[in-house]
Order: sequence, then structure tokens, then C-alpha cells
Amino acid sequence: MSERDGFQPGVPSWVDVMGPDVDRLTGFYGAVFGWDFTGPGEMPGDPPGKYFVAQLRGRDVAGVASLPPDSGAPRWNTYIEVENVDRSAEEIAQAGGTVLAQPFDAPPAGRIAVAADPTGATFAIWEPRERRGAQLVNEPSAWSMSALTTPDRDAAAAFYGQVFGWTLDTFEIGDMEIGLFRLPGFVGGEPQQPVPRDLVATIAPPGGPTGWAVDFWIDDADRAAAAADQHGGSVLAPVSEDFPGFRQAVIADPNGVPFSVSQLMLDGQGT
Repeated sequence: MSERDGFQPGVPSWVDVMGPDVDRLTGFYGAVFGWDFTGPGEMPGDPPGKYFVAQLRGRDVAGVASLPPDSGAPRWNTYIEVENVDRSAEEIAQAGGTVLAQPFDAPPAGRIAVAADPTGATFAIWEPRERRGAQLVNEPSAWSMSALTTPDRDAAAAFYGQVFGWTLDTFEIGDMEIGLFRLPGFVGGEPQQPVPRDLVATIAPPGGPTGWAVDFWIDDADRAAAAADQHGGSVLAPVSEDFPGFRQAVIADPNGVPFSVSQLMLDGQGT
């Protein structure tokens, strides 16, 4: 279990999912993860959108939001905390990225901009005010990590290193090589985890569509997959144990947006 009251700049701090029917999404994710929801808050737009905050034990874990008009396909978004959104947007452009949505206020939560790295993966940057990121991470039904799939690992590493100070290491599992983005000086995760505690994100093996994906820990991967299937989603990759120490599945919500769930195994048992 990991409770947090804030993140340092350069660390991914929040995730949310966008879709055209927010009520359907809250029903789906509530069934899969057991989330409660507060809200809705109002999102800028014409007409205004809705924003729900998902909670476990009264602490914020993720967001569920209306998909604004002309803003692309439904998706999960990863937010990286920064000290100053306007300055970071300029640094993104200087490093070869693209600012897709110029900085704007999302009162009273914070200030935001949306960008793409030089390989085309989109993400958001977040200057916190009242909302200081996820309050629970690295426990069942909470967000654990975001992973980048990119056609050019070197270009991505150079970009995120220049803008956020990340370094890149590799981790081999069988014949798979996974990239580990680290932020020197950051202490996150859990003491018993098999990866460095300054880990902030990963690079997935090549082959999938370019973008940022999200992974959640879960108490029972089979139950989560069954709940997804029963509540309008689908199972894209069935539960497997390809990653040592975990039982994992890839699931899609009712809009076809993928995410993964990972059940940590200890001596053959779930957490």
C-alpha cells in the first residue's frame, strides 16, 4: 500500500480516462476495480463536460472524464507533474515535441497542457493547485505505472531526459527487454519491489501502437477480466504469467480503450 500527498516535478502523478458516455464508464470501472466516485465536476467546453474522481477508501486514484468535442479518440491519459506548465510547454517545443493544447486552467485543481513527444506519443503536464495527484498508488485497484510504446526508443529517451530529467536503463525478462525510465533522487514504489525505487515509467517492448498505456494492480486478475466482460468491456489478452511474479491481463473498456491489470503473486498467492 502506498498513500501519497503529492509528487515532485518530473514524476507522473495522475491518470484519467476519457469517453463519450461518462456514466457508462463509471459503471464499468466501478465494477472492475470497486471504485467509488465523487462529482461530477464541470469541465470547460460547449457544452460543458463532466469529471468524476475515482476513490478507494476515500482517497483519489484516477479520473473519469467526458471526451471533449474534436479531441480525438477515447483514451487513458498520463499526467506528468511540473513546477510551471507554461515554462514546461516551451521546453517541450524546444526539445522537439509538440504542444497540442496550450496551457489552460482547470480550476481549482490545477493548470494543464497536452503535448506529444517526437515519436507521436501524447501525454499531459500538470501544475498542481488543489489536486496534487493520486493519493493511493501501488496497491490493488490503484494505478501502478504508465508505459510508453514508441518506434524510436533513443529519440524518446533523449526527449524525456531533456524535459523531465529522466534516465533510461534496461531490464531483461527472458527474451524481452523493457526500458526503465528513472528520475535520480525520486523515492517511490515499495521497499520490496524488484525494480529501483526511482522508477517513474517504463518503455514497453516494440510492436504496439505508439502511446502511453496504464497499468493497475489488482487483487484477482481473473475476477477483473470476468467483470470487464460482464459490464460491456472485453479481454484483449487473457490472464497470463509471462511477467515473473505477476498474473496479468489486458482489458478494454466499453469504448475499446485498453489498459492492463497486474496481480502481484507472493509464494504462489495473490497479495
